[in-house]
Amino acid sequence: MSKYVFAYLGGSMGETPEEQEASMNAWMAWFGSLGAAVKDVGNPFVASTTLAPGGTRGSTSAGLTGYSIVEADSIDEAATFASSCPLLSSGGTLEIYEAMPM
Repeated sequence: MSKYVFAYLGGSMGETPEEQEASMNAWMAWFGSLGAAVKDVGNPFVASTTLAPGGTRGSTSAGLTGYSIVEADSIDEAATFASSCPLLSSGGTLEIYEAMPM
């Protein structure tokens, strides 16, 4: 089994407290459906900055909004896990990266 990073881009948690609660419930239900495959539910991102050679700092344009780490037999299985992610129904996208074993 390999570990895969789900990198979340965009999406919305809702504007009202009720929408935010419904969104959080959807995320927790999704994580629950993945069971032991979830190795780290991750966190949403807040602030960010980009460092360039020489220590130059700038704003981040990637738009990453969070991450999770799952374990799967293949990237195709990881993509199957990701296909029901609540982010996809709130306008966001999800990138999947296989972590190289070290």
